[in-house]
Amino acid sequence: MLGFNDETEEIKGRNTERMNFRTKAPIKAAIQHAAALSGVDDSTFTMSAALREAERVIEAHEHTRLEAVDHAAFTAALETPSDPNEALVTAAKRYKTRVTSR
Repeated sequence: MLGFNDETEEIKGRNTERMNFRTKAPIKAAIQHAAALSGVDDSTFTMSAALREAERVIEAHEHTRLEAVDHAAFTAALETPSDPNEALVTAAKRYKTRVTSR
């Protein structure tokens, strides 16, 4: 039997919020089976899995990870920017005519 890590235990506070959703019978059965094998109830199993996935998605969207070679190229581009091309100059002029700074 694998050890179960209830990731929701680290979060302080009472369980006052409610989330309701419907699912298909085979999904529910799989969750219940996995929860039983893990030695926890359905809610604990589901919330821990959902929290883990939510944190993974948030991390992926809020942070950018670069390999060393990509980091070097990115830094070099910031340190030595190229001259603006014609399309960028045109876009900047159009922006200045349409947007009023306060």
